[in-house]
Formats: sequence, C-alpha cells, structure tokens
Amino acid sequence: MAPEPGAAASVTRSSQVLLALAAVAIGFAAADTYVVVLALPDMMTAVGLDVEEIQKAAPVISGFLLGYVAVLPLIGRISDLRGRVPVLIGSLVVFAVGSVVTAAAFDLPTMVTGRLLQGVGGGGLIPPTLALVADLWPPNRRGLPLGIVGAVQELGSVLGPLYGAVVLAFGSWREIFWLNCAVGLVLAAAILTRRGSVPDTATPDPRGRPDVVGAALAVLALVALSLTMLEPRRLTEGVTTGLAFLPVTGDSRWLTPVALVTYGLLLLFLLRQATARRPILGWRSWGQIARSTDLLGAAFLTVALGAVIVAFASAEPERSALSPQAWWLLPLAVVAALGFGWRQRVATQPLVPRGALSERPAWGALVVSFFIGASLIAALVDIPFFARLTVYRDSQLDAALVLVRFLVALPVGAVLGGWLLRWVHPAALTAVAMLMSALSFVHMATWGATSVSDPLETISLVVAGLGFGLAIAPVNSALLGHTADAVHGVASALLVVARMVGMLIGISALTTLGLQKFYSASRGIPDVTELCGSATACQAYRDAVRGAGIEQLHTVFLGAAACAVLAALLSILLLRGARRDV
Repeated sequence: MAPEPGAAASVTRSSQVLLALAAVAIGFAAADTYVVVLALPDMMTAVGLDVEEIQKAAPVISGFLLGYVAVLPLIGRISDLRGRVPVLIGSLVVFAVGSVVTAAAFDLPTMVTGRLLQGVGGGGLIPPTLALVADLWPPNRRGLPLGIVGAVQELGSVLGPLYGAVVLAFGSWREIFWLNCAVGLVLAAAILTRRGSVPDTATPDPRGRPDVVGAALAVLALVALSLTMLEPRRLTEGVTTGLAFLPVTGDSRWLTPVALVTYGLLLLFLLRQATARRPILGWRSWGQIARSTDLLGAAFLTVALGAVIVAFASAEPERSALSPQAWWLLPLAVVAALGFGWRQRVATQPLVPRGALSERPAWGALVVSFFIGASLIAALVDIPFFARLTVYRDSQLDAALVLVRFLVALPVGAVLGGWLLRWVHPAALTAVAMLMSALSFVHMATWGATSVSDPLETISLVVAGLGFGLAIAPVNSALLGHTADAVHGVASALLVVARMVGMLIGISALTTLGLQKFYSASRGIPDVTELCGSATACQAYRDAVRGAGIEQLHTVFLGAAACAVLAALLSILLLRGARRDV
C-alpha cells in the first residue's frame, strides 16, 4: 500500500546535510563515469595497450557500467532492509576500494576489476539517496529535493571530463583515482557522523564507539594492497626494502612478503569484524538480511542485466548494434530473466516484494523511464558523432564540446522540474518535457553539414537538455509516491535499471535503423577506385560518404524523437493517477 499524501516526515537541518552529502557523492560517482574520457589513452599505455587498440580497452568503460547497473536491485533491497545510511557508507567504501585497485592497476584485468568495483559503489549510492528523499520529505514536498539530486547527478557528466583534465594537467592518470579514493572516504566519514539524523528503523542503533581498530586494519590492508600492485621503484630497488617484493616462490607479485602481509591484514580485519561489538561491516545483521530476500533471484537478475550490458555496451555504435559475443550473451540473459521470474513467483521473500509495483503509476514510471533512456542515448552518442562527421573532423574535443550545451541544460531542467511539481501534475510535466526533446530531435534531423557551428543551434540543444532534465523529478516522484516506504530502495533501483537498459537497447535499435539508412544511401555512390582518379574526384567521394552518414544520423534523431513522443504518451496514460505536490 502506498503511503498517504502528506505523510509525516522529519526534515531537520542535520537530515538536510545528510541528503546534501549523499547528493554530492552521487555527483562525484557520476563524474567518474566520464573521467576516463581524457585519461583513457594514458591508462591503455600503462597496461601495455597501444592507442590504436581502443576496442581492447572497452571493458574499462563497460566494466564500470556493469558494476553500476547489474547489482543495483540487490543494493536497493539491502537499503530497504539494512537502512539508507549503512548502504551509502558501504557504497562509498566499495567505490574507494575500486579507486585504489584502478590507481594501482598493472594490467588490464586489474584495471577492469577496479572499474567494476567503482561502478558497484557509485551505482549503489542512487537507490538509498532517492529513498532517503522519500523517507525525509512527505509526498507533497519531494519534488524539489528529487530535482536537486537529479541535477547533481547529471552535473557529473559535465564535470567528469573537466575534473580529469585538471588532474592530468598537474599529474598522471593514477592521481585521478587516488583522489577518488580520498574523496570517497571523506564523504563516507562525513555521512557516518550524520547517521543518527535519519529516523530509520532498519538502521541499527547508531550510538556507541565506532570500531577504530577495524577501521585501522582496513586502511592498512588497502595500503598493503596498493604496494603489492604498484611495486614502487623506489622500494623495489632498495637493498633492504626490495626484499619485501621478491616472491617467496615463483615470480608472481601475489606471492611476495608484501602480498602475504596484505592477506594477513585482511584476515585480521575479518576476525575483528567477527568479534567487535560494533563492527564496521555490521554483519551480524547480514544473516537476517540474507533470510529476508531472495539471493538466488538476485543472482539471476544480476546475470541477466550483466549479459545485456556486455552485449550492448561492447558494440561500436558507428558500425554495429551488438557486440560479437551477443550470440550467446542474449540467450543467457533470457534464461537468467526467466530464472528471476520463476524465483519471484516461488520465493518466500522475493527480491522485489510482491505487490511492490502494483499501482499503475509505479510500474508506469519504469516503462516511461525506459523510453526516456532510449531517446536520451541518441543525444549523448550521436550529437558528438554528427559534429565530428561534419564540422570538427580533426578534433574529437571540439566535437564533444558541442554536447556540453545539451549537458549543461540537463541539471537546470532537473531543478526546474522539481520546482514545477508544486503546480504541475507529474504526467503533464513529463509529457511536455519529452515533447520538448522530441521537437528538438526533429529539428536535428534537418541539420546540414555546417549546422552545429551555427550559434543558433544552441537553442535546439538547450531545449532538448531542458526536456530530459524536466522529466527526472516527476518520474521519480510518481514512483516513490505509489510505492510503500519499505520498498523505496529496490523501487528506485529498478527505475535506474529501466533507464539504463533503455539506453542500451535504444542505442542498438537506433544504430540498426541508422546503418540501414546509411547502406541504402551508399548504394548510389561509385566505388572509390572509380572516383579517386584525382584530388577533386576523391573529395567528391568523401562528400558523398559524408552525406550518407548525415542521412544515417538524421534517421537516428527521428528514431529518438519517436521514443520521446512515446514516453510523453505513456506518461499521460500511466502516470495520470500520480499525486502532485500541493
């Protein structure tokens, strides 16, 4: 049963600070999604890859996305059972550990492992933060805080590359991730000081002295792990200190004395957690959590989402809709999804509690979010692609900067959408927002070879960004307003998953349509050997191919407009019963 409108909530100064810290953490984690844009070439070199082998480095990107999405429903459910603050702190710690592993990476597998952990930690921040808004604010006052959280998250996409550029101007790519670790731990400590400000019955009694010994052992284990992975030259070449890095047997760095110390510290940390009165992990309650949710169902859903992510995220959008492994990944996803559906029916405590999404605005928000994601991805991928194809052929950076006009408008729209919820119904606001984006995409489908250099085109980019931003708060509000307090975490997680899956499937479908248009437009172009008898003829051939590429992207933009219109129509049909801020 969904909570009644205007339900009591405790919005104190301390709880506002807690939400602000959680929002900052989300923004920082979102920035990390894009931070590798400029650092990736140096990261590739560090693990022995040439810059030309960019496809081999794809797991550095897809690994983060995999961690960000695949385990999100389980994390959301844990936040319902364990409490919002413990999951926020745990996610930040996982993010910090992943940052350490990435910063100290010595080969591609360790780098991908670090990015995977960063994704798990970064994605895990979103469900408890959205649920925290619902915990603290009554339904008639959630719009603005939801808009602010959405704005901070979207702002990360703008600040991520800038943050990476600033750090790279003064240091190496590894400093980016060392700073990530430091910021993550500082935010975790700050949130820990506010753990008593949330009236959360799922959270254990926050009073009492923290486990300082356990924290010290965890920090020492991280330091030892970093030394094991980095093998600093200053230490390895020392007459005495170098002995700590000589393998006891074989030639693996994981068999050196430093590595053995790492194992010992980890063992001591685990023993401390088993015996401390207030362990950091708080795992005395984890047994109850494991009995209160369906871990097998969570595993099925994780495999299904992971297979979908790898199948779509590893593809090259300009050439193919799916990765070469899709032939077995997609059947695996189907089997795992069927397994999840079976567990939802037979499990005593299913991952998504029965009836959690029974109200139409609740499950309708997931459907609308899916189509918003399918439309949004066209802007994120194909606007820079269009700019690179036409005006900025020699500058990837200038092509990417065209998108900044769109990205800056997103957080502005998010805050504005949250504020407007006081007067506008969520269904109507979402519909208008998505129609704004749809009209912008229709206009983009008329772009010519020099359009993106026209300052007036900033209007279409800003309107599209505002539209997507305006839709964030009303969709979140509709979901949270029609789900029970006890499932806000898992419901918020499913909303994020719906959007991300929509983005992945959307880019695949739109790419397929675009490539079909490209091949159709290319049939009339003579073979290059026939045209390139002179420089003028070669230029004509290149212009003809570019024209076919422009037609391809026009088709993608029209497809994105169709997805946006569909999202608008579905919001009217499915969210019309949602409550409005009054």
